[in-house]
Amino acid sequence: MDSTLLKFALPALVALAISATPAAALEQNCRFIQAKPDREACYKRQEEELAAKRKPAAPTDESKTFETLRQMRQDDDAVYRSINNICRGC
Repeated sequence: MDSTLLKFALPALVALAISATPAAALEQNCRFIQAKPDREACYKRQEEELAAKRKPAAPTDESKTFETLRQMRQDDDAVYRSINNICRGC
């Protein structure tokens, strides 16, 4: 049981550590800027970058889902129309 847990937990922890590192590095760069206006500008840039990365992801996924559903509905309608044209009991 312990070896199975290690097989899955260790790679997951490594992936988590790698993904969390860039965000921490960005904070540290701004933290060590001595001039207050420059430091605040750095934090504002970081905030805008993070917002830009997060914002487009949600609408894109939703639009893809709706587009896929619409396409499936069109395909279903075409199949139903072709089935209705089949002569039953001729």
